Amino acid sequence: FFIKGLCGFANTLIFNGILSYTANNINISPLEVVLGYPSNIILVWKERKSLNWKIWLPLTALVVAGSIPGIFLLKHTDAGLLKVIFGIAVIVVGVEMLFREMKSSKSSNKKSGGSKFVLVLIGIISGLLCGLYGVGALLAAYVSRVAENSHEFKANICVVFVVENTIRIILYVATGILTLAVLKQVVILIPFMLAAVFLGMKSSSVLNEKVIKKIVIVLLILSGIVLIINNL
Repeated sequence: FFIKGLCGFANTLIFNGILSYTANNINISPLEVVLGYPSNIILVWKERKSLNWKIWLPLTALVVAGSIPGIFLLKHTDAGLLKVIFGIAVIVVGVEMLFREMKSSKSSNKKSGGSKFVLVLIGIISGLLCGLYGVGALLAAYVSRVAENSHEFKANICVVFVVENTIRIILYVATGILTLAVLKQVVILIPFMLAAVFLGMKSSSVLNEKVIKKIVIVLLILSGIVLIINNL
């Protein structure tokens, strides 16, 4: 959650990646979504002046559309298979983001989101990943292309997360995935989450965000590789 406050994303991949070694995704995802829900609201409020409906509105619709089948796959799919898929998704997203970050550091050209087909594809796949694991890194890869700065990036991606999280929490309750035991864990972890998010927000004005982002991306790629090896 320090990374969440610093970059606006990647907390879920790190959180889920670590816990996936000792727990199943059906137990991790509801914990992460309830715990991370306030962090998204905090970041949206802080960066509200940078909101751009042309970025967040279409992506929100696509992510929501994809997250609903993703939630039901989480309920009825083998946990070991999910971990392998999760590992592959982490590697693919991490490599794409790393190349995107390296390319952007060498070019000062205005960012472009690409074709509408790419937008639709990223939105739906992001929704499936959100429903299964709460992972929005693929979404981050797209928003980073169209956002003008880190403030616009954080504001718009976190709005998408807030809407998607709200729907996912409702569906988790309806399907019995979100339990009282999970809520008890959330209560214990909330003070640590808040402290880490605010520390990350304060640090974002001091630390080099690009360097931190590259370190996080490399760690995600390595986590994905290890996760696949451990579950094959």
